[in-house]
Amino acid sequence: MALSFKMPEFLIKRQVETCSKCLLCVKQCANKVHYYDEKNDSFLTADENCVGCHRCAVICPTRSIYILKYPLEFRRNAYWTEETIKQIYKQAESGGILLAGTGTDRDYPIYWDKILINASQVTNPSIDPLREPMELKTFLGRRPKAITVEGKEIKEEIPPKLELEVPIMFAAMSFGAISLNAVKSLAKAAQKKGTYYNTGEGGLHRDLYQYGSNTTVQVASGRFGVHPDYLNAGAAIEIKIGQGAKPGIGGHLPGEKVGEEVSKTRMIPLGSDAISPAPHHDIYSIEDLRQLIFSLKEATDYKKPVGVKIAAVHNIAAIASGIARAGADFIVIDGFRGGTGAAPQRTRDNVGIPIELALAAVDSRLRDESIRNEVSLVVSGGIRNSADVIKAIALGADAVYIGTAALIALGCHMCQKCYTGKCNWGIATQDPQLTKRLDPEIGAQRAANLIKAWKHEIKDMLGGMGINAIESLRGNRLMLRGIGLTDTELKILGIKAAGE
Repeated sequence: MALSFKMPEFLIKRQVETCSKCLLCVKQCANKVHYYDEKNDSFLTADENCVGCHRCAVICPTRSIYILKYPLEFRRNAYWTEETIKQIYKQAESGGILLAGTGTDRDYPIYWDKILINASQVTNPSIDPLREPMELKTFLGRRPKAITVEGKEIKEEIPPKLELEVPIMFAAMSFGAISLNAVKSLAKAAQKKGTYYNTGEGGLHRDLYQYGSNTTVQVASGRFGVHPDYLNAGAAIEIKIGQGAKPGIGGHLPGEKVGEEVSKTRMIPLGSDAISPAPHHDIYSIEDLRQLIFSLKEATDYKKPVGVKIAAVHNIAAIASGIARAGADFIVIDGFRGGTGAAPQRTRDNVGIPIELALAAVDSRLRDESIRNEVSLVVSGGIRNSADVIKAIALGADAVYIGTAALIALGCHMCQKCYTGKCNWGIATQDPQLTKRLDPEIGAQRAANLIKAWKHEIKDMLGGMGINAIESLRGNRLMLRGIGLTDTELKILGIKAAGE
């Protein structure tokens, strides 16, 4: 066997004097890192198998396990970095593409952190959200150009809309890519907090139909699990054209993840790879997209809003304009920090643009063309906290999707090995021994708590700006200031520099 040049990423340390030898670390590690040698009454570790998921350290009752970065020093080289060398070693041995889970970890600028929020002082006093009304309710969907009211009746037919108690939804993550317990957690949390979760391209498991009024069903290129009952079960339909983690690339769920329940839900053979092509083979123009939008509206009797999800790319403003004119009720823009279960690492780290710039460009284009009211904008791809939500809405979004943040709330430790199917936290896996580690009731409460906490913070920040309704913040870029940004970046974002 040829010598491997790959070294472990992590080093496991055990504090022997406090270890109770309960063997939980041995039993709980799906990657087979820990071994117990009965003959010598000692523990051994296969450090090369560790992915840094922290499961053993967290469950250790005596806190005796430490996970450290493997102390292998490379000669410093600003161009041929340690990461670059290790990736070449890996590909030289495997001959395969590099895969990665979640979003890019490259050190690109984070524009959210270079945008500051304005606050009220004297002439425009702040508002106390504990004692004064504060409206966060958000409606997603097409708005009529004008409304005629006679008495108490609106004469125009109002297009269907999604009603959100808070402008935050759970992003598309399919059953197959994540466990049924993870999907149930998000569905239950969405129901608790008056918002929505998204099925992704994996269809709708029969146990989830009861959450239909809080479900957005997705229609992707593979059409997995798409049938009339599925379309009518959800509150809205989303056509997935692309995603931020891998623009221009389709999806692939390995056959080993396609067990009996995934097979039934996706309507594909047991154990077969679920491959969704990069393009929809019936969409090669805006006119084709319009036909699918109205086919889905027709199939659901025009009772549900239909949206389109696209990746943030360099001509995003023109694409969004075409989608709005094609009849979409909402547009989802997914930035290059968007997460995924598996993506070619080179694509994940080098394709697409930041969601902040994409959002500002799209909002400006739709306003310039006087069609901004005809479509709602939802953004995703690296929304980490309530401040990011506030800034996104001020840049022009109606609402945001959270994906990675929601999974972290469920227990994800960002080991970025989702594609292996060995998630020790029961999230990105279909292994029945692992999936049972995530209790959907506990997961739902944790996800709901996250939304609750962000809701309080959003109210506090709105009050500090002297705004009592989220509607008044939408596209209000005067409430933002940039710090450490170039003139070009400020121009694209449509905000002024701090102090200006």
